[in-house]
Amino acid sequence: MQLQTYARILWRRGWIMLALAVIAAVAAFAFSAIKEERDPVYKSTILILVQPARTDFGQAQAAKTLLRSYVAWMDSNYRAADVIDVLQLDMLPEELRSDVTIASDDSRLVIQIDVENGNGDVANDIARTWADLFIQWRNEENQKVRREDRIDAQIIDDPRYVLDRPNTKINTAAGGILGFLVGMGIVFVLEYLESGVIRSREDVDRFLAMPVLGAIPPAEH
Repeated sequence: MQLQTYARILWRRGWIMLALAVIAAVAAFAFSAIKEERDPVYKSTILILVQPARTDFGQAQAAKTLLRSYVAWMDSNYRAADVIDVLQLDMLPEELRSDVTIASDDSRLVIQIDVENGNGDVANDIARTWADLFIQWRNEENQKVRREDRIDAQIIDDPRYVLDRPNTKINTAAGGILGFLVGMGIVFVLEYLESGVIRSREDVDRFLAMPVLGAIPPAEH
């Protein structure tokens, strides 16, 4: 198609794409707003710094290697059960673990705990308690080794929660884009169905590539 053809289609059918984009965006926004009010999911994040007593290369490398072991120790049903006992939560360890993600960052010697919950304050409490249990365990293990061989752990900052789901902005934008694409598909189908219909002198020029010598004027009533 030529640019003029595209321009003609947009002039005639563009309102369909725009209308569907607006309708879908408004619907996505409304759905997200209702979801946020009735069933929000908050995410709390806490960072734990793992710090070797010595700053030499060997000790630092050992700490990086141990980070994975520390994550494995923390990400278990035993730790989840301990958190449940401390906070008196009404859930099973498996349920709690499904809402918790624990990962390590070797470059910064940091362990990150992410907790999802419908209550932001509860998410903060779970993250903090989980971190406290790990620090308590490290302190106990440090008592068994020489001071220069110890690996300490400390919380970098208090946990803070943010709204994780639904993300109203992203959902609204996605709805608008989806509506626009659906509208584009509808326009394509309409143009395809009408591609063989000749209504005007311009259609004859465009489809038959033949000059129009004359035209019958519409009948007068």
